Amino acid sequence: MRLKGKVSIITGAASGIGKATAEKFVKEGAIVAVCDLNLDAVNEVVESLKAAGGEAVGYQVDVTNKSQIADMVGDLKSRYGRIDVLVNNAGIVMDAQLAKMTEEQFDKVIDINLKGVYNCARAVVDTMVEQGSGVILNASSVVGVYGNFGQTNYAATKFGVIGFVKTWAKELGKKGIRANAVCPGFVATPILKAMPEKVIQAMEDKVPMKRMARPEEIANVYAFLASDEASYINGAAIEVTGGLTL
Repeated sequence: MRLKGKVSIITGAASGIGKATAEKFVKEGAIVAVCDLNLDAVNEVVESLKAAGGEAVGYQVDVTNKSQIADMVGDLKSRYGRIDVLVNNAGIVMDAQLAKMTEEQFDKVIDINLKGVYNCARAVVDTMVEQGSGVILNASSVVGVYGNFGQTNYAATKFGVIGFVKTWAKELGKKGIRANAVCPGFVATPILKAMPEKVIQAMEDKVPMKRMARPEEIANVYAFLASDEASYINGAAIEVTGGLTL
């Protein structure tokens, strides 16, 4: 198992890519901290991971709330004595064209998708430095590389978290800590259920593979990057798009 015994925090882990990542990490032997706003969903995921034979603990965490993050990190350290992996997966979208975007839409996406990533990384970095090891993984997006119509706020955050890992790679690499970003394309998550079938079909048609990614296909990349098999990958932004941008 590639992640055996690695204490791993996953934010936004109650659904979608985050949940799939929690499931993959447990299969690979990690001890997983399932973090999300929805406590009921957190508890459901934790129970399912335990039922599958994994070790997991759950926390209700708002990534904009530093005290909640600190409490979660402190509890993990008291339980296990270390923190090996942070997957900054939590994020939201509040789309609008620039001329119609409200300040609330802009600020909320920035606070969660960008400042939230900073908050969580800041909360674990001292522990990782003390250990002399650690991995920080940020959820970016294909939008964070190429931009997208109607997503000024979201694109800014996803460009930004790539900037984070490139900076952290330079700052922390000599301390045994790696930082990388994953940039998914279209992924089949529950959020798509509200979309018309013709819109989903149009999205799939843009991809050379003619389908969307499954959440577990993104989770597989996180698991690889968190593992020692990726020991010389640092400061990378890896596209997982099925060839969407070709």
